[in-house]
Amino acid sequence: MAGRTRGEQVSATREALLVAAERLFAERGVHAVSHRQISEAAGQGNNAAVGYHFGTKIELVRAIIRKHAERMEGIRTRMLAEIHASSDLRDWVTCSVRPVTGHLEALGTPSWYARFIAQLTADPVLHAIAAAEFFAAAPSLRQAQDGLNRCLPDLPAEVHGERAAMTRHLITQMCAERERALADGAPASRATWHDTGTGLIDAIVALWQAPVTCER
Repeated sequence: MAGRTRGEQVSATREALLVAAERLFAERGVHAVSHRQISEAAGQGNNAAVGYHFGTKIELVRAIIRKHAERMEGIRTRMLAEIHASSDLRDWVTCSVRPVTGHLEALGTPSWYARFIAQLTADPVLHAIAAAEFFAAAPSLRQAQDGLNRCLPDLPAEVHGERAAMTRHLITQMCAERERALADGAPASRATWHDTGTGLIDAIVALWQAPVTCER
């Protein structure tokens, strides 16, 4: 780190810790990873580095989420400006999918973000923390959701909530599967992240437009 300022050294250390933590959390789960393991993976001799730079593990998780959410926010904001007040459901679904798949493509291979998010969604506490952090770091998410809502004014509230959850799970799990396949050098169902996004958009549009069966 010769020639770096103190601020640059701190920034580099934080980034190294974020990258190491994201990888370990994605591969092993958040609760199975210790501060010591993260520090060692980041090449830090001080085992207290995580606590010094981030405090608790939850704050570290939040920092990882913010790092990615802010990058996807830029993509989504540009897309929303282009579609404006569209009445086409596919436009709004696209604004939910493409920022994720586009960001994952930009990360290159291997990446761990999709698998990291999949780990969070499996834990009720971490899932709630992640949801709150996403909406705080990416306000355009609400704009995209409002646009989708306007396309489906007659969908019952309980069905809407159910399909919103299905949408989140589809995006999370399918992206995690592709990311894992790429990291392992295994065949992926689609040739590119763009193609993966197209498949997700097709399926999610069909999901939202599916008939609603009223059982008595």
